[in-house]
Amino acid sequence: QVQLVESGGGLVQPGGSLRLSCAASGSIFRFNTMGWYRQAPGKQRELVATITSGGSTNYADSVKGRFTVSRDNAKNTVYLQMNSLKPEDTAVYYCNARVKLVGGNYWGQGTQVTVSS
Repeated sequence: QVQLVESGGGLVQPGGSLRLSCAASGSIFRFNTMGWYRQAPGKQRELVATITSGGSTNYADSVKGRFTVSRDNAKNTVYLQMNSLKPEDTAVYYCNARVKLVGGNYWGQGTQVTVSS
């Protein structure tokens, strides 16, 4: 069974940084796309950043220039380096991974990121 385990969330002051990690396991096929989504209170879940197995990235406009998504394919782990954090970044961040060969779309349980002074 596929499992995604997130870590790295927490409380940080505006302008600070956090690094989220998500370790995926349980698939005999490649995780084609991995990434991060977030959901703030009262808001819809939105894409933050994704990265393919080949290293192609996609970012929400609101985080471009501040966040960097990366992955270690050997470890099936995706990271999100978040710099210059703003209160608007406060949300539950969910790891996502997709396995095209089996039509899999998997989610982690989420990790809380709170940006506040």
